[in-house]
Amino acid sequence: MDAAGDGAPTMTFGLLGPPGRVVTVLDQRDHAPDLNLDQVVSGITRDREDGDALEGLLFERSRDVELVGYRHEVFRDLEDPGVWSALGRFSASVRDVVSHLSQAGAMRVVEQRRGWTLDAGAIYCAAVGELTRELSGLELRSRGMLGFRRYLDAYARSELFERLQAETGECKAALAGVSYCVQIDGPRVTVTRYAGESDYSEEIQSVFKRFRQGAVRSYLVDYRLWPGMTRVGEETLELVVRLFPEEFALLAKYSEKHASFFDPGVYRFFRELQFFIAYREYVDPISAAGLGFCYPEVDSRSKEELVEDTFDLALAKKLVSEGKKVVPNDFRLDDGERIFVVSGPNQGGKTTFSRTYGQLHHLAALGVPVPGRRARLFLCDQIFTHFNREEDPSLLAGKLESDLLELQRTLRAATPASIVIMNEVFSSTSLEDARFLGAEVMRKLLELDCLAVFVTFIDELASLAPSVVSMVSMIQPHNPSERTFKVVRGPADGLAYALAIAEKYRLTYPQLLERIA
Repeated sequence: MDAAGDGAPTMTFGLLGPPGRVVTVLDQRDHAPDLNLDQVVSGITRDREDGDALEGLLFERSRDVELVGYRHEVFRDLEDPGVWSALGRFSASVRDVVSHLSQAGAMRVVEQRRGWTLDAGAIYCAAVGELTRELSGLELRSRGMLGFRRYLDAYARSELFERLQAETGECKAALAGVSYCVQIDGPRVTVTRYAGESDYSEEIQSVFKRFRQGAVRSYLVDYRLWPGMTRVGEETLELVVRLFPEEFALLAKYSEKHASFFDPGVYRFFRELQFFIAYREYVDPISAAGLGFCYPEVDSRSKEELVEDTFDLALAKKLVSEGKKVVPNDFRLDDGERIFVVSGPNQGGKTTFSRTYGQLHHLAALGVPVPGRRARLFLCDQIFTHFNREEDPSLLAGKLESDLLELQRTLRAATPASIVIMNEVFSSTSLEDARFLGAEVMRKLLELDCLAVFVTFIDELASLAPSVVSMVSMIQPHNPSERTFKVVRGPADGLAYALAIAEKYRLTYPQLLERIA
């Protein structure tokens, strides 16, 4: 959508990044299903007309520390209820404008098409005027919002916008004065100028008003979703146009002159704003449930990390909607530490921890608030994931061979700035082979000096090197079959608690013999 004519101010603002700054972004999606990021992105973009554009933005990560901080500033401005409500109303109005213009383009009756364009122009002028007034009285701190406010002030005072506003009002006023009567006599329809005749609909309502007792149920039915006109409506409109040639000539002139009234700067602001609004709308219900979000400290060089009270965003969205509890976790990487080895009983939160770790680094590189009360994170260049999957019978190679080939590709593509997340990748082979292969892969990762999470049943890997951090999923001390879903730093204990689970469900050998007898 282009500006109509000259006089618009120069665009020197941006919400998604500093204007004029060239930022390298990486659109990487291979890891999304393993980390459940596909669920997060789908939840953010669902039922949004701009979903495809938003999806692209939500997969574009950057290692630019300034870009991340720039977006944090905008999110902080949106925390002001006044700013949030003002931008929400503006966004809803612009969506109405876009919807009007889209539907008008598909209408076959030219006068109706022009009328919808006029209505869109009126909504647009009102939205721009209201937002200009509201932002002038709000305290903004972000460079993105301050830059747009300056742009909007200049645009609202420009001759271009003032002319659009005046001519929109003039045309609306002229058409508001169009009044006519329709007389129906069998198949004959007569349209005349209104000359003070009685309005029978008002008389009927007045007569029956005396019988009304309180609120009544409406039996009106919306049976048409398409705003087009019937043949009778089209022919009636044609007669009305003949009766009021001056008014409709003014409408025709307006539509031709302001066919592209949308200012490109205002439209760009609306499009970029959706990134912030959509993410906020997704996480707000989770935050309202008592779970925290924070603006992480990010660094593209230091690999020391610290996160408190974090959680799997996709899982939290599901549990909160079901009214269930979400268990947060902490983790840290001190100087020289690089790899988390996560062990412990099954169904104890190990896989969730690995997903959370990957999600955090993806979200941090987007410049959005991340799950947690406090976070310091490394900005990685790529995220590689290897999760245990069922064997694919269509592949000529066996599962172990496929896993090894995939890991080989990862180790060749990864850099010291990458993150590798592996979840039970060698569960299809023997314990001895899994121990050997796991140790070899970890040595390669240590040589590479990248960050990694290794979820495994092989406890020995947790003590392979000083730069390896052991994390263990915990159980209830008084009931080993009950998981706490807490994953904490600590030495691997080598206990899978399989016997406790079997006892809980009466599946031990003595219990089975007793039940069979």
